[in-house]
Parts: sequence; structure tokens; C-alpha cells
Amino acid sequence: MANDSSATVRETPHANHNTIINAIKERAQAVINDPLIDAQSRAIIRFALETNDPLLAEFVRRADAGETILNEAGYLNISNTDEEKIEALAELICRAGDEAGTKSAALLVLMSTLENASHPKALANLVKHFAFTRCGELNFNGVVEAQTAVFESELLGDDTLLS
Repeated sequence: MANDSSATVRETPHANHNTIINAIKERAQAVINDPLIDAQSRAIIRFALETNDPLLAEFVRRADAGETILNEAGYLNISNTDEEKIEALAELICRAGDEAGTKSAALLVLMSTLENASHPKALANLVKHFAFTRCGELNFNGVVEAQTAVFESELLGDDTLLS
């Protein structure tokens, strides 16, 4: 059978995707080896590369642009607008009082913000941080009282100290 040299190999979308992934991984390795990039960003990119993190491309892009990957608090660096918005929504959701309509609306806006975010997992972690901190501040005494009651019932179950 004769070979037809005019035939070309067609790249499939899967093959093209692998080419892009390989290029990102190669660029990530170059960033890891670049001493001009800060050590924290290189460590994050190294870990993202090792774990096949879907944010690897974003981390590499930020490092190439000279941006920091994490903010001062150790969270993924996001816009101040998003951070302020999330903090305000967490405040509305967690504040004391029976405001079902307001809290439901705030939760809906928060879910929409997460759904439309370019980094929903990072934003979700920020939300958890704000919500836990705020709810803890608002109900600190209630939490302590509830935990004390649990400890008391476990320790003094039948009015005698368990050994």
C-alpha cells in the first residue's frame, strides 16, 4: 500500500486540550524555578502543579503579571469589591433577629455571587471565614452556654462524676 503524503493528521479537541495543559504545566515549572518570583507564590504554584489544581493557569498568569497570589490574610487575592460584598452579605445573614426575608435575599445574592465568580472555591472559603467569625461574635455567649451544658451532661450524667 502506498503512502499518501498529502494526508494530514487532524488534531482532535482532546489533543488540543492536552497541548494547552502541557504548556501551562511547562510555564508553571518555569515560574517555580524563577528566583525573581516570591517564594510563597512559587510554593503555591508547585503545590497546584503537583495536585493538578484547576486554578494552576490562574496562578501562573498572576505570577507572570507580577501579581501576588495570596493577600495579607493568606486568602486568594480577590478584588476588594467582592470581599466587601461578601462581608456585607455574611453580616446580613448572620446578624441576630428573625428577618427571614432579608436573610433569604442575602443568601440568594451570595449564592449568585459564588456561582458567577471566576474562583468560586476561594470565594466560598472567604465566605466561611466571614460567616464563622461574624456568627461567633454575635452568639459567643450562646455557644459557650450550649457547650457548657453538653459538657455538664456528659461529665455529670447521673449526678456523679464519671471516671
